[in-house]
Amino acid sequence: MQITNTILMIRPENFRMNEQTSVNNYFQEDIDLKNQEINSRAQSEFDAFVLALREKGVNVIVMNDNKEVDAPDALFPNNWISFHEDGTVGLYPLFAENRRKERREDVLEVLEEKGFVIHNIIDYTSAEEEGIFLEATGSVILDRVNQKAYCALSQRANEDLLIEFCEDFEYTPVIFTAYQSVSGQRKPIYHTNVMMCLAETFAVICLDSIDDKKEKKNVVSHLRQDGKEIIAISEAQMHQFAGNMLQVLGMGDRRFLVMSTAAYESLRPEQIATIEKHCGIIHSSLKTIETCGGGSARCMMAEVFLPKE
Repeated sequence: MQITNTILMIRPENFRMNEQTSVNNYFQEDIDLKNQEINSRAQSEFDAFVLALREKGVNVIVMNDNKEVDAPDALFPNNWISFHEDGTVGLYPLFAENRRKERREDVLEVLEEKGFVIHNIIDYTSAEEEGIFLEATGSVILDRVNQKAYCALSQRANEDLLIEFCEDFEYTPVIFTAYQSVSGQRKPIYHTNVMMCLAETFAVICLDSIDDKKEKKNVVSHLRQDGKEIIAISEAQMHQFAGNMLQVLGMGDRRFLVMSTAAYESLRPEQIATIEKHCGIIHSSLKTIETCGGGSARCMMAEVFLPKE
């Protein structure tokens, strides 16, 4: 199963621009507002986004961030945890020290209370001690049906750890490097999920960000081999978070591609038409979250694939 109707989201309490992640997340920008105002705007965007998902029948489990813990990026849970159909949970090592505070056991307790079954936890977090990171489904895009793990290597996506993950979860790694232009230089993109989204029957991907021709050809070949229609986006569209999307199940098993309004507005009419051949679209404004957090709709949603009792 590639998509789920159950999403875990964390409502922000201390959201602001995270100085520890901005060193290699070139999507982040500082804005001239007090942190309290930034968090308040982020909460409004978060609430409207959750409402938009629930209106389409998506089962959103919302947990509140812990106000006492200074974890500005807590609303991006998909970077520290992943949930799998066999009842396995993955826990992942995070690049920024202050992001490690986001990990919390009560997330698992809440899911179990709601009838989800956890059989096994695979914990990679000790890799942090060696300065090795793999930020869950931010770094790794999973084709759960064809058992492939697409990963753009960066400071937050270590190749050896990716291969260990693939051995543990029985995935085939599809490895490449994706770049963006920053002040005239090509720098690695911090997370694969800002340049690529994998849905059931299609993929939205910024192929222009894969500079190595062989790597690009390999990625395209894997996608085509698995019958995915490729919707190519430009680097400019990627910077509007058009790669940071997630397909979900709504009411009556209807499929939706979820994205921010900025991402939606960056798409050309023919790109929207191609997506709508496959599924509906849900979009919501995430302007403050995108600007300060350097992440968008996909980053805010941790997909729950665990079996039910």
